Amino acid sequence: MSRKRILFLGETYRADAITWMNGLQEFGDFEIVTWELQTSSNGVNRINRLIELINAILTIKSIAKKFNADMVIAERTTSYGYLAAISGIRPLAIAQQGITDLWPTNSPLYVFKKILQDYAFKKADLIHAWGKVMEDHIKDSNVDMNKVMVLPKGINLDYFEFNDTHDDKIINATVTRSLEPEYRHDLILKAFSIIKKHKIPFKLTIIGDGIELKKLKSLAKELKIEGEVIFTGRIKNSDIPNFLQKANFYISTPITEGVSASLFEAMACGCFPIVSDLPGNRCWIQQKVNGILVSIKNEFNLAQELEWAFYNPDFTKKAITNNRTFVEENANYKTNMKKIANSYHDLITVKSTYT
Repeated sequence: MSRKRILFLGETYRADAITWMNGLQEFGDFEIVTWELQTSSNGVNRINRLIELINAILTIKSIAKKFNADMVIAERTTSYGYLAAISGIRPLAIAQQGITDLWPTNSPLYVFKKILQDYAFKKADLIHAWGKVMEDHIKDSNVDMNKVMVLPKGINLDYFEFNDTHDDKIINATVTRSLEPEYRHDLILKAFSIIKKHKIPFKLTIIGDGIELKKLKSLAKELKIEGEVIFTGRIKNSDIPNFLQKANFYISTPITEGVSASLFEAMACGCFPIVSDLPGNRCWIQQKVNGILVSIKNEFNLAQELEWAFYNPDFTKKAITNNRTFVEENANYKTNMKKIANSYHDLITVKSTYT
């Protein structure tokens, strides 16, 4: 029997996409062929991306025929979901990446994106909701919920090994989110300037790159904490566990959140999580049980809660031990990706009985 081929429509450089494809190859023995839009969806590029999407609509069927795939999967329920839906390939699986793919909600393209998403939802044979918060949005879109699989891809626990031997006399915090405005790194820096004024020793490592890097470096200098803050720039995904295993705190303050693999990675490695009080995080974090949920209205709540956690090491130590168990039981890449790969084979088998 020949290996089954999957056409993957999505941004292949993203860590989530890499995890998804690697899991399908490892546990489903799939051959993956990829195609992606070349224009970024950020800022002024949105119009150029729209033009590229329209052109892709005219060519995607010929691309699909050339690849001769047994199945098509799409990284989003909007642009890539629509392209997958018109490709002519069945079965079709699409994935909602955030609490909603219709983001930002005030975008002039919102109605257009909604049309694309509704069509993709209708045509999809399987819809991935990486967490319950996504399932709730899908349900509100009047989707046949029998098509929805609620399961995170998980993380590879062989890489993200647990470490609880931290120095509790210093805050050693790590941030692993992209340096984009919606992740509010400025709030984190301002909170740590308060920590410094309170004479608490700390080291803050900010991993990644983005349009905010220069501005954030200037802000750290302005706040007089540049000596305690390390900006690593872009690093290989395989290097992230090393930073997390050395840290005792993980901080993430985005303005919106779906299911964060970065949070799972931090929990697996033994970092105590302090994250935005958002529905996507409430699915995994219980307030002052296994982490802390903070307001992102200003830096004061973050600083206050960080200090509280620092002065309660017995609590944080118990929490990180429980978090490792939680991730092993709910976000294990090997377990979850086997289920996802098997579901794809089942869809392909069902399709073959009718063709």
